Amino acid sequence: MRKISGEVYIISLIVIAIICIWIGYLLRKKISESKVITAEDMAKKIIVEAEKEANNKKREAILEAKDRLYQSKAEFERETRERKAEALKLEKRLTTKEENLERKVDLLDRKEQELNSKSKVVIVKEKELNEKISEYEVIIQEQKNQLEKISNMSSEEAKNSLIAKMENEAKHEAIRYIKKIEEEAKETAGKKARETISLAIQRYAADEVMEATVSTVDLPNNEMIGRIIGREGRNIRALEMATGVDLIIDDTPEAVIISGYDPIRRQVAKNALEKLIVDGRIHPTRIEEIVNKCQKEIENLIREEGEKTTFEVGVHNLHPEELKLIGRLRFRTSYGQNVLQHSKEVAFLAGIMAAELGVDEQVAKRAGLLHDIGKAVDHEMEGSHPKIGADLAKRFNESQEIINAIAAHHEDEEPKGIIAVLIQAADTLSAARPGARKESLEAYIKRLGTLEKIGNSFNGVESSYAIQAGREIRVIIEPEKLTETNMSTLARDIAKKIEEELEYPGQIKVTVIRESRAVEYAK
Repeated sequence: MRKISGEVYIISLIVIAIICIWIGYLLRKKISESKVITAEDMAKKIIVEAEKEANNKKREAILEAKDRLYQSKAEFERETRERKAEALKLEKRLTTKEENLERKVDLLDRKEQELNSKSKVVIVKEKELNEKISEYEVIIQEQKNQLEKISNMSSEEAKNSLIAKMENEAKHEAIRYIKKIEEEAKETAGKKARETISLAIQRYAADEVMEATVSTVDLPNNEMIGRIIGREGRNIRALEMATGVDLIIDDTPEAVIISGYDPIRRQVAKNALEKLIVDGRIHPTRIEEIVNKCQKEIENLIREEGEKTTFEVGVHNLHPEELKLIGRLRFRTSYGQNVLQHSKEVAFLAGIMAAELGVDEQVAKRAGLLHDIGKAVDHEMEGSHPKIGADLAKRFNESQEIINAIAAHHEDEEPKGIIAVLIQAADTLSAARPGARKESLEAYIKRLGTLEKIGNSFNGVESSYAIQAGREIRVIIEPEKLTETNMSTLARDIAKKIEEELEYPGQIKVTVIRESRAVEYAK
């Protein structure tokens, strides 16, 4: 019974399980059916709402399209009105132009008619004028024949006489006009030049006594002469060969005169001889040693002197060889004037005048310092020192302005700028001031005689007198032969001839004097 009841129980559990599964299946089916119904309802609602929204969008699109169509229509109507207005304006302009053209055509027609009528009148008057001209020509020819009979001159002779008279009058007027211009120019230029030069001289003051190269060495006693000469003259020959100069001993007691064209060699010989005298050991080997030492000292001195000079003047960026040449000028003199000191003076004076005139002061100083650089080697090269200096300046790549100033400072070349003219003036100031240079009496008297001879060589000159130490010549002319209008021409011709035939420092004033004297005696 227990076994049967157990089986019944299991069967009942199985039946109950089957029933539960069946009930679950039915419930799930009902639930899924309800969800399907709910989804269909929602889909229907979405479709309805989408249709409503689509209808709304459609209405909005239709309204927007209508608005755009209306705006396009309004824009088209506006553009149409504007184009119609422009067309009307153009039509009015064309109408106006056509009217103007018609008026101009009418005016041209009237003027053409007037010109045709006037041309006829002109032709008639031209014929009358030609007839009158022919009549006048006949009358003029008759009068010309009568004048030739009265004056006993042909028309060609009368013409030449009239031309000559007019030429004389024109020359007379030209001389008067030239004289007036020269006086005005001299007054203005002289005043400005005096102011500039006086200011330059005031601002630059230099000693009147110039340093000169000394070529004499004093001896302590006459015994030193024999030591200098040496056995059979070997010492003096060694010194002359080492230095390249001549030693003169016999002419001056207790002194040795050094003679040579090269100032550097003379200075080396002087220094070497002084050192040998002090040292006392004089023989060929010692002489050669001392001379080599003195040459090196002079070379160093030349370089230092060049650097010192450029620093003092304020001119920089010079070629090293230019510095050496400037230093060599310390041992060069001209008419007793030291050339280096003269070059510094010219640089300072040219710089001052350039500053007053508003010209480049540094260029003027550079040209002034280098203007006599050719004198440093003029005893070694052929040609005048301005030409040599200009060639050296070209070699050292100086500017064309400075090259021209160097070449033209003695008028060997035409000055091409104000710098060249300033260098000429500064060079004259430095060379011609009192005490700057010396001149031999013989050359001085010869120059004065030549000056008077030039003045007397012109026609109409009664006498000439050189005064003011040759800085002025006064020419007395014969009043019967030359008029006052010819005085300016004569003075200019005399000055030109002096410039061509004489060499002189500074300038020479030419004064022409004409006077008439009436003399009577009371008895």
